[in-house]
Amino acid sequence: LGFVFYSPSPRAVTIAQVKDIIEGLPPFVSIVALFVDASADEVNNCLNELAIDIVQFHGDESAEYCEQFNTPYMKAIRMKEGVELTELAERYSSASALLLDSYQPGVPGGTGQAFDWSMINDIDKPIILAGGLTVNNVAMAIEQVQPYAVDVSGGVEQSKGIKEQQKIRAFMQEVMNGGTDGK
Repeated sequence: LGFVFYSPSPRAVTIAQVKDIIEGLPPFVSIVALFVDASADEVNNCLNELAIDIVQFHGDESAEYCEQFNTPYMKAIRMKEGVELTELAERYSSASALLLDSYQPGVPGGTGQAFDWSMINDIDKPIILAGGLTVNNVAMAIEQVQPYAVDVSGGVEQSKGIKEQQKIRAFMQEVMNGGTDGK
């Protein structure tokens, strides 16, 4: 489960809210903390207060910045013309994965728009596909890109920041069908 620690987002949460949520989770649910150009103090505070499994850096953070927390991390890459994934995979070699998201000027993510998946070249790093994924396109995305995982937020919401259980179930069914033509 991913939690957004970026106050401008309608999906933003507090440490106290996340504590309440994760207390009720069953074992083996991974907890992801998402930050956008946060201060090191903010990230450290979260890591000290919560049992975070992996950090998702979704801004313009350098590899050195991401590495300083000694916590597994994934680096979000906003896919736009001219992005060199091979070079970014080398730059963020310590990342557990690269999360590929849509690009929209001035917006760090959560645009609800898919990007041209043909921009993705083969890299030696797990890819997490994000950006405009819905029940209508996730199976096709998995078949075409063959990512390590997919990331969804807006595609399963009834309104900004409010998830809809039926959309989550339908999305998960399509994820399980991804690349198998329903077989």
